[in-house]
Amino acid sequence: MDTTPGLDGGVVVGVDGSACARTALAWAGALAARAGLPLLVVRAWSLTTAPRPATWECGYVPPVADYEAAVRQALADDVAAAGVPAGVPVECRAVHRAPVDALLDAAEGAALLVVGARGRGAARGRLPGSVATSVLRAASCPVTVVRPQGTTHGTTPGPGPGGSREERHDQVQHAGLG
Repeated sequence: MDTTPGLDGGVVVGVDGSACARTALAWAGALAARAGLPLLVVRAWSLTTAPRPATWECGYVPPVADYEAAVRQALADDVAAAGVPAGVPVECRAVHRAPVDALLDAAEGAALLVVGARGRGAARGRLPGSVATSVLRAASCPVTVVRPQGTTHGTTPGPGPGGSREERHDQVQHAGLG
């Protein structure tokens, strides 16, 4: 279990293997590149959320180390697929604990914590998920919740004064961190 402290002054991003998390990872990587900051990629996991290890077979539960190896491989695959710009220092952590706790610990001293908006239920796509909501309430640093493109479902205001939400947000990020 990795319990090392957070990344001082860098960008921390939480991933869970979902498409929404991969979008957040790509966004955080691009921001880290523009701002000249290191990137810490955190994947919290448990036996029920870990990818199935190669040693898994019906009727056999592999050792925890096999699950951890599968999580680390999935994390490396997500980082490779995200297209993080060359030159960005990237550290990956697979943490065997609850997602909110892992992200809050990793974000101690960070410049920014980035998570995906993975809401479920009737309001899926319109509200942040439970992890995003929890870290928004408790993080000691600024938090950005990234939505995949095309998830507004007609409930989010479109372009208006200052451009779209994404354009305004990008301008704020350039002014604040880059």
